[in-house]
Amino acid sequence: MFKHMLSAILVSAVAISAGSASAQVKDLRWGTSAVGSAGHKALVTLAEVLNREMKDYRVTVQPAPGAIVTVKGYATGQFDGYYGADIAFYELANNVNRFKGFKSSMKRQPVQSFWAFTIETGVAVHASNRDKIKKWSDVAGKRMFTGPLPWDTRAHSERVLAAVGGKHQYVQVDLSAAGSLLGSGGIDAMTIYTSGEASPPPWLAEASLAADWAVVNPSAEEIAELKRKGFSLVEVKPEVFRKDVHADKVVLAPFYYGFHLGLEVPANDVYRLLTIVEKNLSVLAKGNATYSQLAKDMPGMQRRGVEAAIDFVPVHPGLARYMREKGVWNSKWDPRVAKQ
Repeated sequence: MFKHMLSAILVSAVAISAGSASAQVKDLRWGTSAVGSAGHKALVTLAEVLNREMKDYRVTVQPAPGAIVTVKGYATGQFDGYYGADIAFYELANNVNRFKGFKSSMKRQPVQSFWAFTIETGVAVHASNRDKIKKWSDVAGKRMFTGPLPWDTRAHSERVLAAVGGKHQYVQVDLSAAGSLLGSGGIDAMTIYTSGEASPPPWLAEASLAADWAVVNPSAEEIAELKRKGFSLVEVKPEVFRKDVHADKVVLAPFYYGFHLGLEVPANDVYRLLTIVEKNLSVLAKGNATYSQLAKDMPGMQRRGVEAAIDFVPVHPGLARYMREKGVWNSKWDPRVAKQ
């Protein structure tokens, strides 16, 4: 009788202990872009590492039609984490474009907490027109495809071109038809881009088969103007595009993508997440080439991402702590650290 009672007590104790441990695991519904996208693939890779290393959290990857949907979803309580770019934060802060009128629906303020990689955008024209459109401002008044309407690549391209007077006529086309329309004259120019300064999108490879396009680089005056207005530029090797781009260099304007968490996650836990990412950079880069850029200089990536978005959304205190320890924090950003 006593043995049976003792067994029952032990079973109950184990059950209570297991239940308590389970209750301590916090679910993180982390939004990202659609299945098959670079963002979805990158978060799946990240989630595998975090679920192995952070036992007190359970990340579930939740795809959405686009990155912007996850930022809005976090702000309205649908997601715990989001896939946010500096261009999205710019539009949110300024109540413009895709975020116009959205602030009244917000339940909580997005913050920046982890910058993962860049996407770099530029301009291309049909090779036969490279003597007519020689710099970015020359697209003014021209028919141009800068990407599907909801995409951050389109929003970033529009913003960069506007900064140098390149206000064009936006033409919405199917991605699969971009190359043939450029070849036939249906459009005069189109956006090109790479991910992590290394990989062009699949649709651009298809466009390259349909039309012989040439890259258009910004002029020296436009480069100076863009830098004056806070935009950064990078040079990408032409070989990245696996075709003759009719130029010896490709100048692109990067914007920053991150997998962010809000203030519901304590500073110590965001800091711990960043150190776990840093410890596993070789694993992440091996699992997904998108992280190769981060593996080269993770602290530098955080600095550049924060610089791009510091005026638009606050910084998570966990990210600020990590950056201070790595020597990449600027004290002028102190007022922009969010309070928990």
